[in-house]
Amino acid sequence: MVGKKGLVFIPDISGFTRFVHETEISHSRIIIQELLELLINANCIGLEVSEIEGDAILFYRYGDVPDLAELYSQVEDMFLEFHRYLAGYDIRRFCQCKACLSAINLSLKVITHYGEFTEYNVKNFSKLIGKDIIVAHQLLKNDIEQHEYWLLTQDLLAQREPDRLEEWMQWKSSSKKMEEREIAFHYTQLTHLKETLKPVKQLHLAISNKVKVLTVSATFQTPIIKLLHASGEFKYRNRWQEGVRSVEEISHFLPRIGTKCRRVMDNGSSVIYASSYIFLPDRIEFSETDEDRINATEYLLEDLGAGKVKLTVDIYIKRGVIRQFLFSLHKKKTKETLERSMVRLGQLLDEIEIPLD
Repeated sequence: MVGKKGLVFIPDISGFTRFVHETEISHSRIIIQELLELLINANCIGLEVSEIEGDAILFYRYGDVPDLAELYSQVEDMFLEFHRYLAGYDIRRFCQCKACLSAINLSLKVITHYGEFTEYNVKNFSKLIGKDIIVAHQLLKNDIEQHEYWLLTQDLLAQREPDRLEEWMQWKSSSKKMEEREIAFHYTQLTHLKETLKPVKQLHLAISNKVKVLTVSATFQTPIIKLLHASGEFKYRNRWQEGVRSVEEISHFLPRIGTKCRRVMDNGSSVIYASSYIFLPDRIEFSETDEDRINATEYLLEDLGAGKVKLTVDIYIKRGVIRQFLFSLHKKKTKETLERSMVRLGQLLDEIEIPLD
């Protein structure tokens, strides 16, 4: 089997194993999925994807040794997009589970190597094979203490020293003993790049010039975090909110400001998105607004002590004489529907299990 020369490029999400084993798997899975998709979309130098390997992506590109500046530009783009996502999610998330709380601590390292490899097919799947693919994978496990770095093998550098592409770069050298030979490599920490990120702006999606048209409250014997998940997560919506047939995903099901879903009602459908969120240990507020910014529902959870939590649901509409009059015609029915939904929410709380530690 004759191989071809090319670049092996592996971005690896550090902290993934601990992240999955110590946190809620469903949310950690979605966070990792979004990060991997983001890294694939950030590919701008014609890399091909061989396979997704849990917490890493095996990219490759046949051809001559790549220009080091071009290669760094790709590393920089992926690193910044990765941490821009984490910073954005941390400021916009609703969820208080361990996966969502600890996502901001994930880090990214990138392994780059140049060598010989080829492809083989298993049914409809194409995989890479060759000693240099093995070398690149073995370099993922090394003695570098920090986990935010770019590693280049000496094979990629063609026996020269790495260029100092940025003033902050501090190249260090090391090697790893393989079965057949010792692989020399250089690496530089990328942590400095996070300091160049601009602060994430909060999204402002709420309705301006709105008026409150309905309020309904109920008290539940439950932890406040459990009530937050039950009332706020879209996946539970059709199990307690009367008139909701189903909720269809538009963006990934992670509750955060800006998350969109299609709420299919018994009499039609509408698109909603989460538009605000304020968290305190004993008081949580969040809201959902329709895409046209005509209707909004605001949720207030208040810890009353002794295991009791009060949920207040306020309905707002955009101010307007005709709009307010039309709502008044079915206000009583809407109120009764919401009150029955509160009863169903209490039943849901008895049925679901939410990790609270």
